[in-house]
Amino acid sequence: MTQRIIVIGGGPGGSTAATLLARQGFDVTLFEREVFPREHVGESLLPASIPILETLGVIDEIEAAGFTPKYGATMVWGREPEPWSWHFAETNASYPHAYQVWRPTFDQMLLRNAERNGVSVHEGCRVVDVSLDETDPSSVTVESANGETQAHEAEWIVDASGQNGFLARRLDLRVNDEFFRNLAVYSYFRGADRLPEPDTGNIFIEAYEHGWSWAIPLPDDVMSVGVVVDAAWGGSKLNEAPTEEFYRRQLSMTQRTAAMLRPSRMIDDPRVIRDWSYTSQRLVGDGYILVGDAACFIDPLFSSGVHLALSSAVLASAYVTSALRDPEMREPAAEVYTQLYMQQYHQFREMAALFYASNRTSDSYFWEARRITQSADDVSPREAFIAAVAGQPPQGYERVVLERGEAPPDFVEGVAAVETERAERDAEMTKLIDSAWPDRSPMLDAVPALAPGVTLARKPVVGDGQFEWGAVISSSTRPQGAPISTLIAALATRIDGQRPVRVLLDDLLEGVEPRQRAQLLPGLLTALRVLYVDGMIARWTPAQDPQVPSSPRE
Repeated sequence: MTQRIIVIGGGPGGSTAATLLARQGFDVTLFEREVFPREHVGESLLPASIPILETLGVIDEIEAAGFTPKYGATMVWGREPEPWSWHFAETNASYPHAYQVWRPTFDQMLLRNAERNGVSVHEGCRVVDVSLDETDPSSVTVESANGETQAHEAEWIVDASGQNGFLARRLDLRVNDEFFRNLAVYSYFRGADRLPEPDTGNIFIEAYEHGWSWAIPLPDDVMSVGVVVDAAWGGSKLNEAPTEEFYRRQLSMTQRTAAMLRPSRMIDDPRVIRDWSYTSQRLVGDGYILVGDAACFIDPLFSSGVHLALSSAVLASAYVTSALRDPEMREPAAEVYTQLYMQQYHQFREMAALFYASNRTSDSYFWEARRITQSADDVSPREAFIAAVAGQPPQGYERVVLERGEAPPDFVEGVAAVETERAERDAEMTKLIDSAWPDRSPMLDAVPALAPGVTLARKPVVGDGQFEWGAVISSSTRPQGAPISTLIAALATRIDGQRPVRVLLDDLLEGVEPRQRAQLLPGLLTALRVLYVDGMIARWTPAQDPQVPSSPRE
């Protein structure tokens, strides 16, 4: 019997999860309370979402829709009042641009694609109740547009209900992020000026006295324009004046955004978003999983909303597939799903916090309240940086912060220390390893030792449409771990701080025929190099009595 899955919500996260689960052969039903197309803010995509859209099979339709290509961002932010730009091509050669999309059209494309993939889609149907059961099928009660209610059973429920957070609110899972206590007011304009080439399609972000504004160029000469202000301050002001009056007053305080809007007219009433940054205490439970904004929402500074929805939907579909097909995978894969989702969330969060701390164009209450030198968990700037970039050297957003902003000095020093350490390790390895297999390389006679706290474990890793058992290496600076192949795991388990690389490789490859050995060796050396640069291997020391053969082994 085909297993049944219910998806709550037809936005990007719900449509994506439903599509991928239907492709796995499940009976998928999606309930969406609105009738598409429906208005939704969040028009600016990231290049990291493009591969997911390709997997869904909608990229050609998106390219044909006439959405504005987005090659980067332009900002008035940091030490100087002049605009500056950064471009995706600087750090992403494979996907140098994304799109500024009209969400009613974009979301409808993804929902119709879910239908084409076999999902039973019901629009205008609001989920009003749920019954979760670990052993028996769970069920949801759905209210249709005519007021009728009906119960639907399923083996699994995917909650992609957006900021409404149906299950998170019902189960009291939501935890607000006190640092990002903001609200947004936004609307749409037609006829606004755009940035000059080559930045015409960029999102424009401008810091001003009470917060910051966005301007996103959309098709048909429309621009999405919003202001982000402190939630308490903005709420009190909205109680004193109509929303449109407050909105226009805030826009008038910007310099360049206001100038761009002078030739335009507002074509929609301003809307207010009061729910802001939050996470959930639990993302996976008995018979349910939270996806996208239903699980977490981060300040929109980096346009991360749609990407987090899409990427978490990919992970969620893999998790549900694995949980239903392999009961042993259910609990450990739930932990990995949560780790992977929260890792992405915290990367965006730490970078947004750093951006707020780095702005020096205004000394208002908004900015002073968001200038920090420590994270909410009171970790060191070095640790915060490592957490923010997942142990990798700065690139993209964080590099711009350091160059354009005025980041806390101890944070800058922490970044410099990390970069210097990695550069020194990389230079050291360059001296030890040659581009081809070097049987006389000094690297072969060096003795590696794993860093304190490094562990190897069998954990679920993301495979082809589902989680699979694999090897993961973890450290104190990367507690979530990094998947490695079983061959590299076997090599890592042999590192004991006493034997040189040559002996480790001979032990690992004992019995392997010469041709295959020659093919494997360069990759193994490269893996050792990466482990050293990433800090998983603490040191290399010369062997006491290296046994160097007189000729390469055959």
